[in-house]
Amino acid sequence: MKSGVLKKSGTNKKKAIECLQDTTKNTIVFKIKSNYFNENYIPSSNTRATTNFANLARGENRQENLRNTIQMINNRFNSLAKWDNPNDDRYSVELEIISVEIDIDGSGTTFPSIEVLKTHINDHKTGKRIEGIVGNNFSSYVRDYDFSVLLSEHNKGKENYSIPDNFGELHGNIFKCFVKSEAYKKNFTKAPVICLSVSSNKIYNRTGNHHPVLGFEYLSSKSSLTEEYFEKMGLKVRYFIPPNSVAPFAFYFSGDLLADYTNLELISTISTMETFQKIYRPEIYNANAVAGQCYNPSLKNQDHSLTKISYDREERTGLGIEQGKFAEQHFITPNKNFLEQWSANFTM
Repeated sequence: MKSGVLKKSGTNKKKAIECLQDTTKNTIVFKIKSNYFNENYIPSSNTRATTNFANLARGENRQENLRNTIQMINNRFNSLAKWDNPNDDRYSVELEIISVEIDIDGSGTTFPSIEVLKTHINDHKTGKRIEGIVGNNFSSYVRDYDFSVLLSEHNKGKENYSIPDNFGELHGNIFKCFVKSEAYKKNFTKAPVICLSVSSNKIYNRTGNHHPVLGFEYLSSKSSLTEEYFEKMGLKVRYFIPPNSVAPFAFYFSGDLLADYTNLELISTISTMETFQKIYRPEIYNANAVAGQCYNPSLKNQDHSLTKISYDREERTGLGIEQGKFAEQHFITPNKNFLEQWSANFTM
């Protein structure tokens, strides 16, 4: 598997900014690269093959997939940003793929750590390009390792399912280190927001709390492993169903979701991630019935519609395991002692 190979950092990156985060007398360097998601997008060798945007850019219909996805995002954005937009064509969204590599000893040898999306909003009425939200999609080889390798091996042969000690702490500390780094601060003005699918193992209840863009809020009394994992990344979660959506989304954030971001910023995240979820979770997000007062998502729901863009879910699951093993071989195992010590001593 070529993707994710440890390599020496070059000097011809489109964007490569280092950050030093010294918490245990050891230096960790983050390097940021960026690439735009458009119909000519070709995934880099370090991008996980299961990542939403990379998965679309494969096969004979890759350009059509990409073109249709971008059009879906723009249409959804304009449907939510209705004010002063009589023809539903005032705005378009640009997606910037942010790839973060980690150098744990300052040697220049890096491993792909985190990959997210940054939205930009083009206002065709004013000619302005408006900064959107960083985060949206979230991709991580170390998370693949945690869920596809570590968790599986921990429960192999056991009658009672359990979670390993310190599960997700290394990954969470790496993420928090990056968000607090100078590299992050030099490139992004606000904290990230990650938008994910709701869990099919939980029941969500709609409240009377309503936001003009995010819609009605849903609550769930039951926590999930994903929520606990993201909590270790310093993120909390709220659930909202945007206007004309059919299911709520999970928004992971660190500050104040309703106060820290403008309506246009929030719309850029909704339009982007709803499009991806309609493609990858049509049973939930392209269902033919809208979530009710009490909602239990199901990937077995047959009453849904498919977009023109399809993917192989079984292949995606298998690649997740492969990517987790790759992270184990090239990052976790060879750096085990350093990573354990660094994570144990990490402070914000």
